[in-house]
Amino acid sequence: MTEDTVRRAPADLGIVDSLAQLSFLVQAELGKVAAEQGLSVIQLRLLGVLRDREPGMQELARHLGLDKSSMTGLVDRAERRGLVRRTRAPHDGRSVRVSLTDEGREVARRLTEDAGRRVGALAAHLTDARRALLSSVASELVDGHTGL
Repeated sequence: MTEDTVRRAPADLGIVDSLAQLSFLVQAELGKVAAEQGLSVIQLRLLGVLRDREPGMQELARHLGLDKSSMTGLVDRAERRGLVRRTRAPHDGRSVRVSLTDEGREVARRLTEDAGRRVGALAAHLTDARRALLSSVASELVDGHTGL
């Protein structure tokens, strides 16, 4: 076998370093995706959360890990760009729900598509079985630690 056909096993970085390094790789790709749309990563995350729900401001703040004033500023900026709208909750006139506008839905679709391509490319060198295993393990980790 030649050097090109033999792939060396990577050194095991350990759970902390390997997950941290993977996080850095994913965040770098998401940063590129967001920047190409003139957005920050937190704005990308906002649109991602809103793809399939219309949460109240408090719920949205919990999803994004932001305090009330930061959440308000984030939604204000997205609203000025025409990406989101606020509406009064039908059951509580004091409560505000946040949803995507048609333009926001289209931007979110493009972001999702591009992020899928870029983040997926990080695992392109893995076999189908290893990608499936990574997906399964990552899903299990996320499921065990989020309320999303």
